[in-house]
Amino acid sequence: MGSKFILFVILFCGAIFCLTRAEPMEDKRALLDFIDRIHHSRKLNWKEETSACSSWVGVTCNHNKSRIIAVRLPGIGMRGSIPLNSLSRLSGLQILSLRSNRISGSFPSDFWKLGNLTMLYLQSNSFHGPLPADFSVWKSLSVLNLSNNEFNGSIPSSMSNLTHLTALSLANNSLSGDIPDLNLPSLQLLDLSNNNLTGNLPPSLSRFPDSAFAGNHLSPEVSLPPIPSVLPPGAPLSKKSKSLSEPALLGIIIGSCALGFAVIAVLLILCYSQKEDENGAPAKPVKKDSSVSKAASSSQNGRDNLVFFEGCNLAFDLEDLLRASAEILGKGTFGTTYKAALEDATIVVVKRLKEVGVGRKEFEQQMEVVGSIRHENVAPLRAYYYSKDEKLMVYDYYSYGSISAMLHAKREEGWIPLDWDTRVRIAIGAARGIAYIHGQSGGKLVHGNIKSSNIFLNSEQYGCVSDLGLATLISPIAPPIRRTAGYRAPEVKDTRKATQESDVYSFGVLLLELLTRKSPTHAMGGNEVVDLVRWVHSVVREEWTAEVFDVELLKCPNIEEEMVEMLQIGMSCVGRMAEQRPNMLDVVKMVEGIRRVNTGTQPSTEASTPTLMTPPFPEVGSSYSHPH
Repeated sequence: MGSKFILFVILFCGAIFCLTRAEPMEDKRALLDFIDRIHHSRKLNWKEETSACSSWVGVTCNHNKSRIIAVRLPGIGMRGSIPLNSLSRLSGLQILSLRSNRISGSFPSDFWKLGNLTMLYLQSNSFHGPLPADFSVWKSLSVLNLSNNEFNGSIPSSMSNLTHLTALSLANNSLSGDIPDLNLPSLQLLDLSNNNLTGNLPPSLSRFPDSAFAGNHLSPEVSLPPIPSVLPPGAPLSKKSKSLSEPALLGIIIGSCALGFAVIAVLLILCYSQKEDENGAPAKPVKKDSSVSKAASSSQNGRDNLVFFEGCNLAFDLEDLLRASAEILGKGTFGTTYKAALEDATIVVVKRLKEVGVGRKEFEQQMEVVGSIRHENVAPLRAYYYSKDEKLMVYDYYSYGSISAMLHAKREEGWIPLDWDTRVRIAIGAARGIAYIHGQSGGKLVHGNIKSSNIFLNSEQYGCVSDLGLATLISPIAPPIRRTAGYRAPEVKDTRKATQESDVYSFGVLLLELLTRKSPTHAMGGNEVVDLVRWVHSVVREEWTAEVFDVELLKCPNIEEEMVEMLQIGMSCVGRMAEQRPNMLDVVKMVEGIRRVNTGTQPSTEASTPTLMTPPFPEVGSSYSHPH
């Protein structure tokens, strides 16, 4: 017994030693020292005993976890100056993003130690004072963004040594003096606008648009390209070439006046067109892959920012969403949903709510309730944004898509039939998620919008419920949308007054949808629209039960009894009288009893740590087809 115990201790200590060796301990201490010495309003999950490489928000390690190579902490409410001898100890750091905070003080004097930096994002802070005189220490730097600060003094000529630089932004500072000759062929993006720069534009930068230099005091020649000589080298100028004749001068004057009138006319037309647009004229169509800024551009200058929930392993801010490449996934009852691909390759889902009928306080209270829900069968709310004009919600992106898309896609679109095992897993997972929701807030929380387009497959291939808690925020919808009405219990006339019993009804409709592969309201030839619940009732009443089931399921052997059992559960859930429906805890037990498809040992209603499908975070986040 003693030898076994000693062996166990040795193995345990060896495992701890290996874990410690797999962590960049010196880099961890440097980051903990940094975050302990600077004020930050957003709580981070950085702890000595946890893995920096696997779980710390905004931290990325190299492939063997020996060094921290990226730190991204945008918009976490940092205030004050960067502590000396903290971040500068991360000698392997390649990407640093501290933008959109309130960091003050001068440019950190010890950043010269970060010789491996490739991308540095310090924009939208309160840095002041001159820029470093010697930029040549960052020989690998490809992106430098110091815009929207209070830097002054001149632009260092040493920037011309940054031979790998592809993007440079120093806009919206107080820089003065001449622009140095930055002969950098690799430079693709440049923004020096809104400073106090003077003098002429260097020839090496003449390829960039005027907007890159707007808001400065540069000489007029900067906007005029050099006039090429039409004379051979060394040829003397003739007297005729030294002065212009009166007719030539008259022609130039008349031409200039005509050009001036043309410019004024164009400006008037543009102003008039813009005024028409503001008064309700139809806007130009937006491309499918338009920026999410179409959804939140009116809020980008506000002081509000995204509110993240504890445990979220994402690191971005509103500015990221405004710049994100986006695809509209759908327009539903509660708003438009976008798939947003951020610059760092993170993919999230952004729901832009419409017709919110509550004030800020009530909205934020509901978000706090929803954001605190953590269960493997409930899609977690990661962050939200509230302003007078925009209300946004941010979710994970589930690669398997919605159950609605899986059931009702067309064969020509690559549709693959769902087998019975998968449908049972969907039902079990969704039931567990709803039951957990019903147990929150003293057993009074209601989902209010359960339907197949709001159910997804999680990483374990079980159903996962999303769009929790929105029904109480939205103004009442009347008359109900057809595809939403099919899920709505007969007693619910106002979306804000959904109950747990009406959730059970909606779940029952979902079970019938899984069994029949028919939409809750579907066409039956001509223009006739049939309610799924009534249709199933009529078929079962006539004892044609086999006609109910999806023909794809009828091809599966030895599942007839299980299908009938699920049908009976669904029929009990869609009972017309609310008090006659089972509660979700009982529904979970019934659905789990249909087939033991590796349902696991965890009790159905206990919270569990969700599986985060979060990609890594390079700076330059899960399919989530979340249309409703």
